[in-house]
Amino acid sequence: MKNLLIIGHSAKEYALAKILSENFNIFVAPGNDAISEFATVVDIRESNPAELVEFALENDIAFTVCCSETAIEADIAKLFEINNLRIFAPTASAASFAINKSVGKKLMYKLKIPTPRFGIFEKKQLAIDYLKNVQMPVVIKTDKHKPSNSVMVCPSETIAKSFIEDCFFANEEKVIIEEYVHGTSFSLYVMTDGYKVLPIGSVTDYKFSLEGNGGVMTSGMGAYSPCMTLTDDHIAYIISEIAYPLIDSLEAQGNPYLGIIGFDGILTPDGKISIIECNTFLRDHDAQCILSLINHDIYKLMEACVIGSFSDDYDYIDIKDEFAVSGVLSSGRYKNSVIEGLDELQDDTLVAHLNTKRNEYLEYETQGDNALVVTRIAKTLSRAKQGLYEELEFINFEGKRYRKDICAITEVH
Repeated sequence: MKNLLIIGHSAKEYALAKILSENFNIFVAPGNDAISEFATVVDIRESNPAELVEFALENDIAFTVCCSETAIEADIAKLFEINNLRIFAPTASAASFAINKSVGKKLMYKLKIPTPRFGIFEKKQLAIDYLKNVQMPVVIKTDKHKPSNSVMVCPSETIAKSFIEDCFFANEEKVIIEEYVHGTSFSLYVMTDGYKVLPIGSVTDYKFSLEGNGGVMTSGMGAYSPCMTLTDDHIAYIISEIAYPLIDSLEAQGNPYLGIIGFDGILTPDGKISIIECNTFLRDHDAQCILSLINHDIYKLMEACVIGSFSDDYDYIDIKDEFAVSGVLSSGRYKNSVIEGLDELQDDTLVAHLNTKRNEYLEYETQGDNALVVTRIAKTLSRAKQGLYEELEFINFEGKRYRKDICAITEVH
């Protein structure tokens, strides 16, 4: 069997490695304890592309998939290409619009891609002054994606000012102040070789920590796929009027984008699309949803992009006529609590480990914050949802919490 390397350490890497381990010898760097059950984890940091290249050369790695934004930003794709190693990942320059939100905002503005009105600020006082001329609520975000505290919906000028001060106190170089848009939050994922774009799935996102979209904005508390409110016409519009102008622009600059792009957007009540930001790969809370519904061989799709046959070989990517629902289980501030009940789940329930550790008794323990992503698939959305919540009841640990309204269609930013 071929040796494949996956770069990253969280739930998205777990989900992909699990699928590919059926047909390949999988190595994951740095991986996590749970991945080591079916793949070989390698103690190399994502921020060390030179060492990852050395490992790939020494271990006969036939193909690499980089899920990690950290490694993409370190330009692992270019270093692998220089060493004649096949890698499914964009170069750092091609991915800059997704890694740096300010770059993405400016590019969307230039290409007339619909996005909320925004301002980008490098100085605290200028950002605070800007608040006097905008309507509340506003969305304030850091320039880079972070696991937590990178985005806040601010209902008042006082809260907005406080968050801006916190960001600059934490040495953020830039903050983005963005108009709040009402509607349904979605992500549409596409695969591209830099020239052709094909959708691989959509999700309805649940990013707030509490039911009814209360609490703080998180990296994701759950999702379901496909997004029921996105019509075929909406998806066709995103592909033709957003995705293609974007990748054509990058290709014209000499930076063709090879990989997966996630378009995070809002579908407004009047049916309009507004793109908030982009991601360089699937995100942890919805990777299982997307990957479990792809009918094509995911390895062959990625390989076709790398070897240059994607545009000729594929006119569409087949998606199963089923629904997937994912919920994120969090332990909050509680750490080192043994996770019980995993062995009681049904065989077809998918579990991806986000942030857990195995103790000396081979039991999994929480490490604080989000711990697991649990996914159920069914022919109907209601059955998938019911199956998910039945399974979540079996899993227990100290501080366990999760959103109980996944699949409820609610207005969010």
